[in-house]
Amino acid sequence: MLSFEEKRAVVESFPELERKNVSLGRINYHYEKSAHDKKIVVYHLHPNGNGFVYAGLLYGYDQDDKGLVNIRDFSKEQLHAIIEASIRSLSPRTTEEQAIIGDAKEERWIGPDNHTLVLLEEDEMWYVYSGLHLESAFDTYAEAIEYLHDEGFSRM
Repeated sequence: MLSFEEKRAVVESFPELERKNVSLGRINYHYEKSAHDKKIVVYHLHPNGNGFVYAGLLYGYDQDDKGLVNIRDFSKEQLHAIIEASIRSLSPRTTEEQAIIGDAKEERWIGPDNHTLVLLEEDEMWYVYSGLHLESAFDTYAEAIEYLHDEGFSRM
């Protein structure tokens, strides 16, 4: 388990996060540019090493009902990855993403070299986009997921 100081160093390596001291020596880190009501990325980082990261918009993490993931036993790499994914999930969509996605429900997938793809359903088809470029189209969600997994991508 990383110490409080080690976890704090990982969190503070993200310049877009703003530190806010709270009670009992705990620290919250806010992402003020969040496109959502949710702005706290790291919640109640405690001197005993416990703390939480918001992952309510992410897949693949064991979350509580508030979308928080306990980071007590995370490695440096795991902590960095979840914070990076949390910030990305809260970030405003780029103009390109907004042009493609609009109001459609989306899933973001991350793969080799941190390349991000967007999967969305439209007119009963599933489309995979890289920026403004259509990568692939599928008849079913299962086919799209199989393609993304085969290409080394996982849900954010």
